[in-house]
Amino acid sequence: MASSTFRRTKIVATLGPATDAPGMLEKLIAEGVDVVRLNLSHGEPDDHRARARAVRAAAGAAGREVGVLADLQGPKIRIETFANGPVELVEGAAFVLDCRADVPPGDATRVGVSYYGLPGDVHPGDVLLLDDGLIALTVREVAGSEVRCQVLVGGKLSNRKGLNRHGGGLSVTALSDKDKADIKLAAEIGADFLAVSFVRSADDMHQARRLLNEAGGRAALVAKIERADAIPLLSEIIDASDVVMVARGDLGVEIGDAELPGLQKKIIRETVQRNRAVITATQMLQSMVRSPIPTRAEVLDVANAVIDGTDAVMLSEETAAGAHPDKAVAAMRRICLGAERQFEPKDDLSAGSHRLDRSDQAIALAAMMLAGELGVRAIVALTESGATAQWLSRYRTAVPIYALSPLADARRRMLLLRDVLPVAFNQQAHSSAAYARAAVQQLFTQGLLVEGDRVVLTHGDHVGKGGGTNTLKLLSVGADGMVESLRDL
Repeated sequence: MASSTFRRTKIVATLGPATDAPGMLEKLIAEGVDVVRLNLSHGEPDDHRARARAVRAAAGAAGREVGVLADLQGPKIRIETFANGPVELVEGAAFVLDCRADVPPGDATRVGVSYYGLPGDVHPGDVLLLDDGLIALTVREVAGSEVRCQVLVGGKLSNRKGLNRHGGGLSVTALSDKDKADIKLAAEIGADFLAVSFVRSADDMHQARRLLNEAGGRAALVAKIERADAIPLLSEIIDASDVVMVARGDLGVEIGDAELPGLQKKIIRETVQRNRAVITATQMLQSMVRSPIPTRAEVLDVANAVIDGTDAVMLSEETAAGAHPDKAVAAMRRICLGAERQFEPKDDLSAGSHRLDRSDQAIALAAMMLAGELGVRAIVALTESGATAQWLSRYRTAVPIYALSPLADARRRMLLLRDVLPVAFNQQAHSSAAYARAAVQQLFTQGLLVEGDRVVLTHGDHVGKGGGTNTLKLLSVGADGMVESLRDL
């Protein structure tokens, strides 16, 4: 049997000033980054163009494929600026949120707000949270453009901090004018994934997909779940997306920290059951912004997300602005591998827990069940678009899934799928049997299979055409990678 340190859970790392240092991007790739994130909330378009080019070049030099995720800013509501720097809000004091254009710089009694519709969304008794929940205000009255509040939890408040309503309910739209321009930028740079921030409904995702298609983009759409409003509509948002992100920052502020762990598990479980990929994000290794090693609590946080079945874990400030970006990725890799050794698939290979709408989904379920019964080394999927690999990855397995595709963009989109290793495969053959033999021989040559291994292989009757996976084969690897037996199942 081939030995392997194959990591099943994928790692997303955010680029920023810290990763612009000479050689740092190459270090991140060497440590195992699968997808890089361009945070479009910061920087200029030319910054993102340059980083996307650098990723493609560094990945190519390393003989790797690395995906690019463009993350839209979204309509995050923020306070405006203060005249003389940060102010100290005192518990019990009055404080006014002034929601109109051309508000002068604020002071310890009032500040402007970027969302002018706030007075129509709040009522006396509502709790508003500033700076990721560190400061809390209760609404006392609404008068014209002013939301007059009393400080519940005080503290230092500085320019442009975020504002949330506890429990959600703010009606600001998901796609701002900046986001619409950035969708065109994502298409221009060939982003593999496009993340939509502050999603409230499936309509937000449909609008983003339409705009992306009009711009000529082919990215997979990521729905960021960070609003309380999204939770009752979770299933329809998942279905309208390709990937879901558990964005724990704003979500935790809106629903409260105590509710967040259970909700994270629910989102992961439902996303997997609805045949989509899922990323767990925000402050996973936050102490590593400064420290070269994570805390034990952070290790447990990442490991629990892996054990819960997340496809990917994400680093934000840790790599974008941290002191040790490469060490953060290395720590994430070690934690994922350790957690995966404790993970045992169970109660997962049943049609009742997954929708079976297509033949390739049925083939995926059958392949996983056979792999468990026959003790095979790997599952090999000959796939054009990557759809078969996605269905396979939804059924948790003890063996890796090698997804062979001739399309580079399809391979990069598969980089977020747990258990899946995309492999470039451009062989030409006159029959499906010849394709199967060529696939096994290539994996043997790459050291992913050895003599004596058995694999389950999936393909379509018409190899080279997407959407037609309908066949399983049981293959045994002979000397020099030749196929000793070839049986349809």
